[in-house]
Amino acid sequence: MASRSSLLKVILLGDGGVGKSSLMNRYVTNKFDTQLFHTIGVEFLNKDLEVDGQLVTLQIWDTAGQERFRSLRTPFYRGSDCCLLTFSVDDNQSFLNLGNWKKEFIYYADVKQPDSFPFVVLGNKVDVTERQVSAEEAQQWCRENGNFPYFETSAKDATNVSNAFEEAVRRVLASEDRVEHLVPTDAVNLHRKPRNTSTCC
Repeated sequence: MASRSSLLKVILLGDGGVGKSSLMNRYVTNKFDTQLFHTIGVEFLNKDLEVDGQLVTLQIWDTAGQERFRSLRTPFYRGSDCCLLTFSVDDNQSFLNLGNWKKEFIYYADVKQPDSFPFVVLGNKVDVTERQVSAEEAQQWCRENGNFPYFETSAKDATNVSNAFEEAVRRVLASEDRVEHLVPTDAVNLHRKPRNTSTCC
């Protein structure tokens, strides 16, 4: 088991109203709030977990999906270790927009190797009765756009929420070139006394 934790920055991207805030809150607090308002700008929550013996602190960033908040969200893409592309299975337009979100993220996050970047795709709100996007359509999109893992989730009843986030962590940890750049969460000790480097008498 690892002796120290690493900080992973995970970005939730997708249209407004697909349930990004609900997914984040379900995963971190295990609660579902039907009165949750649309995110204005950017919010984030931290969660500590252990995946395959590796301790990590997930810093999950929930970005506003509405176009008018574009300038607020894009600066936060940089430094991301993983991106969860999210749509709602009862909203076909949110599914069609996945490609745009992916392009925007790659551009603003300045991803050097898009083909190997760990994306995970979430089809949220599988608790609804009227679907507009089938699992087969979503899986085909994932195959054609980079062989991304696909999870059908429900923030309302917690379906696959933990599995999706843990797969995102595995994708990052499995990428050796990224592991070398993980930031240990105990890297900065604010209480350490400075060494006396003076050579003066």
